[in-house]
Amino acid sequence: MQSNKNVRTDLALEARELFRQQSMNETLKERGEPPGVEVENDGDEDIRITRVRVTSPTGEASIGKPMGNYITLEIPRLNDNDQELYENACKALAKELTRIVTLKEKSTTLIVGLGNWNVTPDALGPKVVSSVMVTRHLLEYVPEQVDEGVRPVCAVAPGVLGITGIETGEIVRGIVDRVKPDVIIAIDALASRKMERVSTTIQLADTGIAPGSGVGNKRMELSRETLGVPVIAIGVPTVVDAATMANDTIDMVLDSMIKQAPQGTEFYNMLNTIDRNEKYQLIQEVLKPYIGTLIVTPKEIDDIIEKISKVIANGLNIALHKGITLQDVNRYVH
Repeated sequence: MQSNKNVRTDLALEARELFRQQSMNETLKERGEPPGVEVENDGDEDIRITRVRVTSPTGEASIGKPMGNYITLEIPRLNDNDQELYENACKALAKELTRIVTLKEKSTTLIVGLGNWNVTPDALGPKVVSSVMVTRHLLEYVPEQVDEGVRPVCAVAPGVLGITGIETGEIVRGIVDRVKPDVIIAIDALASRKMERVSTTIQLADTGIAPGSGVGNKRMELSRETLGVPVIAIGVPTVVDAATMANDTIDMVLDSMIKQAPQGTEFYNMLNTIDRNEKYQLIQEVLKPYIGTLIVTPKEIDDIIEKISKVIANGLNIALHKGITLQDVNRYVH
């Protein structure tokens, strides 16, 4: 697996799973974690949390992700109209954010909503920005009207190169030079390598992000290295490519055949030795001449973006402002 810190088509969780599949194909003795990678599982059946920490260059090379923290919240019923689950998801996201974001009492946070607001599957970032508590101006001009514990937060949705003619990274760098935030939180829509994770998972990472790389339009990365400020990335898979759909379908067929085939038979052994990573690459090569890079999104994507953007925004609101609850948010968000 090629190591590329800018590629975001795989969540760290998926990258780890691909490594383990390769390990099984190489008939390693144990299905252990990749060297230099620590994994912790938490949560319950409604909200499953996987924390992956890449601790060494060896781990970085193993799963193709730079050293740092990667947290995935899997919420299968995220799109249900369940108020209790919605509130729990907001709180769970806020709790995980506080694990990787270190803020002082007056730390300034810049929230960057990446994506194209004219394309619904890519509008997650701008939607989140419209629902976060923007308080930097209030603390500057009317501090007496702001509750204790509220930190300065500013936000921007810089658009995309095709709209502005300016690289997103250049816009953000200009704002950083002027505002001098202590941390940047960038929100973006992702492309997933698993159908089941589309619109049901939220990913966090403290290693930055490269806008557009999930669909082959890699731009200037937003990271500590390029901006001089810690960058936390939050992403949700909203699309999947046709090759992934075909690959997942074939995987389900293979898994069903493996369960039904008598163990120890030649047919059973053949099914178990199929290299599933190579299979995905083969499917890509076969489909590309006919359909190019076909990207698919759920038909309910409008509602999905609306719901998930509120979860992320309120997770941020709770995490960034000490003592603020969901009930307090409406006082600051119009």
